[in-house]
Amino acid sequence: MSKVKKGYYYTNTHEWVKVEDGFAYIGISDYAQENLGEIVFVELPDEEMAIEAGDELGAIESVKAASDILSPITGTIVMVNDELEDNPELLNEDPYENWIVKVDMEDKSELSELLSPDEYEDICEE
Repeated sequence: MSKVKKGYYYTNTHEWVKVEDGFAYIGISDYAQENLGEIVFVELPDEEMAIEAGDELGAIESVKAASDILSPITGTIVMVNDELEDNPELLNEDPYENWIVKVDMEDKSELSELLSPDEYEDICEE
């Protein structure tokens, strides 16, 4: 079974959000990386880009499929995890430690629209 971490928010498209020091870190869940298989490429967005909840942040390609990364929240990208460009497999090794983007959130109330770990766990079990 996939690992679902407490203290994170989730989407039904398998992204996660972790809030630290007022910023939102966004990545993909363990369930997502397991289903994608070996990740071979991550397309990252530009820093300083404004995003809306539901916007495409980039894409992930694996040996099995390609998948869009969708933003769970609205804000401005302040940092991207450049390490993933040369080492996309880091998302397979630990999808929770290897975030994709850091976002300055515009509206923290959007977090209440995301899934709790328990709600996300139920989706993964279906």
